[in-house]
Amino acid sequence: MFKFLKEVVAGSGSGLKDFPYTIGETYASAWGSWTHHRGTSKDDGSPVSIFSLSGSNPQDRHMVAGRNGVKRLRTVRHPNILSFLHSTEAEVADGPAIKHTIYIVTEPVMPLSEKLKELNLGGTQRDEYFAWGLHQISKAVSFLNNDCKLVHGNVCLASVVVTQTLDWKLHAFDVLSEFDANNEASGSPMLQFEWLVGMQYKPMELSKSDWASIRKSPPWAIDSWGLGCLIYELFSGAKLARTEDLRNTASIPKSLLPDYQRLLNSTPTRRLNPSKLIDNSEFFQNKLVETIQFMEILNLKDTFEKDSFFRKLPNIAEQLPREIVLKKLLPVLASSLEFGSAAAPALTVLLKMGSWLPTDQFSIKVLPTIVKLFASNDRAIRACLLHHIDQFGESMSAQTVDEQVFPHVATGFSDTDGTIRELTLKSMLILAPKLGMGLSVR
Repeated sequence: MFKFLKEVVAGSGSGLKDFPYTIGETYASAWGSWTHHRGTSKDDGSPVSIFSLSGSNPQDRHMVAGRNGVKRLRTVRHPNILSFLHSTEAEVADGPAIKHTIYIVTEPVMPLSEKLKELNLGGTQRDEYFAWGLHQISKAVSFLNNDCKLVHGNVCLASVVVTQTLDWKLHAFDVLSEFDANNEASGSPMLQFEWLVGMQYKPMELSKSDWASIRKSPPWAIDSWGLGCLIYELFSGAKLARTEDLRNTASIPKSLLPDYQRLLNSTPTRRLNPSKLIDNSEFFQNKLVETIQFMEILNLKDTFEKDSFFRKLPNIAEQLPREIVLKKLLPVLASSLEFGSAAAPALTVLLKMGSWLPTDQFSIKVLPTIVKLFASNDRAIRACLLHHIDQFGESMSAQTVDEQVFPHVATGFSDTDGTIRELTLKSMLILAPKLGMGLSVR
């Protein structure tokens, strides 16, 4: 069995000498006994996260649990679960001793606790961002419990990480196991590695190791309790120290309190299903959640709905946390324009959001989309580009103008629409100085 699990873990690499990633600085916190490192790919320098777990004995129970975590993360895929890239297991010298270390490589993320300190949000902006994050984690937990009949076992603040676009992802799968309800009378452990879970996070039936009761409960009972623990830690701003602290609801928003209490019901069969938390809670009905959800299904909306949304978006964006707008909404908006699911009003919003970026970031995150849009056959988009060219024209290199922009702009000189012809002529004030000398002379 150990050999099989080791092969599963090491399936993406033969050892540290062949490890195609560079291990960087560590974050201050990580779930369990794991260490969370920044990292980069040796191939292209792209950022990644690297999680490592070490032990003096390869059959140490933490190592065995770690291999379970690797296997589970590798096979369970969902938009709100941390994306697995690579794993390996190696023997690493630690002075005179040899340590056995498991490495997992994932998309670049940072611990939620550290990201929240960095964002330093307060008031309505904090609650709206928490609502979006809890919405994502609830979807991940619902997927595990309801669709896969799996139990995570330790949903809490430490088991959540944040991507570069500020999305929340669930990870820490060492305890994860199938929900075995077929043998209700069995008293054998269903969660082989439940000893990894701190007592403060365990519901009563788990702390008593009442496996018969757990098997008779819904598959979400343990993880619904965990979602309650996560909510407590988020709003109290402190790690849960004792199970009794969950009764202190002073920091829980009133709109979330009824569902919080249902998640933590002392009777497992009466705990709220995570899917119902998403559907029912008034707490999730706010500007940030509604805006992101609309943008993520933009291609399903009709023209009227899109136009109405994008005309309101500039005012909404002003009220949302600036970092969330720039790291989450702006990339989604740029992608929607590139792939044709957003129309001309969205371009105006993109330029407004882009104006909040430093010049170097504008050139990386916004300008490539604008350049691609010059090839669009949509007259409204072409007119919008030409009308606002003074906002981005100086950022384009002469080579970009010559090779990617001007050939498309030039078609406007003979366009049947008089407005396009007029805007094309005016755009030459910005573009002409950047054109090749031969072309300028002609």
